[in-house]
Amino acid sequence: MDLFEYQARDLFEKHGVPVLRAKVAETPEEAKQAAEELGGGTVVVKAQVKVGGRGKAGGVKLAKSPDEAAEKAKEILGLDIKGHETKKVMIAEGADIAEEYYFSVLLDRSERTYLAMCSKEGGMEIEQLAVERPEALARVPVNALTGIDEAKAREIVEAAGFDDQVGPKIVPVLQKLWDVFKEEDATLVEVNPLVKTGAGDIVALDGKVSLDDNADFRHKDHEELRDISAEDPLELKAKKLGLNYVKLDGQVGIIGNGAGLVMSTLDVVAYAGEKHDGVKPANFLDIGGGASAEVMANGLDVILGDDQVKSVFVNVFGGITACDAVANGIVKALEILGDSATKPLVVRLDGNKVEEGRQILKDANNPLVTLTDTMDAGADKAAELAAAN
Repeated sequence: MDLFEYQARDLFEKHGVPVLRAKVAETPEEAKQAAEELGGGTVVVKAQVKVGGRGKAGGVKLAKSPDEAAEKAKEILGLDIKGHETKKVMIAEGADIAEEYYFSVLLDRSERTYLAMCSKEGGMEIEQLAVERPEALARVPVNALTGIDEAKAREIVEAAGFDDQVGPKIVPVLQKLWDVFKEEDATLVEVNPLVKTGAGDIVALDGKVSLDDNADFRHKDHEELRDISAEDPLELKAKKLGLNYVKLDGQVGIIGNGAGLVMSTLDVVAYAGEKHDGVKPANFLDIGGGASAEVMANGLDVILGDDQVKSVFVNVFGGITACDAVANGIVKALEILGDSATKPLVVRLDGNKVEEGRQILKDANNPLVTLTDTMDAGADKAAELAAAN
């Protein structure tokens, strides 16, 4: 789950990371009141959207009075930033910025460890810096058992090239940012910029945090951070049904058992779609080891609720759950869905009790169902049907 900036700021404050005071507003009037409560001086009005590039899009504006804060908020609220509508703004204290830095700690899947990145050159162009001058961005592996203690924090600031005056001030801030990462079960904690003020203080001026949904059972308070309005309604529905579903931008719905098989199915469908008007996979849906009628019905219900879906490819390899159980699940699921099931289904079964499973589907003789023997043939047929519809 990606957090809004104001939510990241609140988590930083909770763990002792130095931040500036800020308030959230949903109307110009609330923005004015927030600016007044922050002292009535200079504030920054910042669009709260889960996407980068806000400044370039006009989503970050300086206001020198509460009335001006209301004006700026009026300009920003409702602003479309890369497809994200601005529904909230954060009113933050103005900062006397002397220097801007960059810091992040993230899950490095390729190296199976954590990675800290730090640079003396923070700001909006950090991605460009990483490409054009990678030597200016220090990359330091972080051991999951020891994390960023004082010694590791010193190693990071030294690798980034900070001098003996600034480096020691940054060290404790990096340790506290690691606390955020560890204690909140994050996969990313980023500060851009981390600034030195005119007074020489180190402050996290803008934060980005991504939380690991798999750790939600340890953080009941994280549910309060979830922005339901920003989530895809189909993904939200699938989550409530306990399904492992991700919506994609395509026309062929995918149901499989096992993440590896589903990922392979996505590739095969994408390849087959090149021959059929360029149709693509519409989703990732892994029903796991069990394919009961209820699970299959829930999966089909979610997929068929996607207006972009024109056909569905059910690709199952029978293992612990045999193919006959899967077939019965499909038959009963179509009975449960009734008239709401209107799009063609291509089914490929293989593995344990495959012949029994195929016979069950043949006997059911549902006009929506087409059986295929191989994954390639099933992907091609599903793509063909999607293109035709």
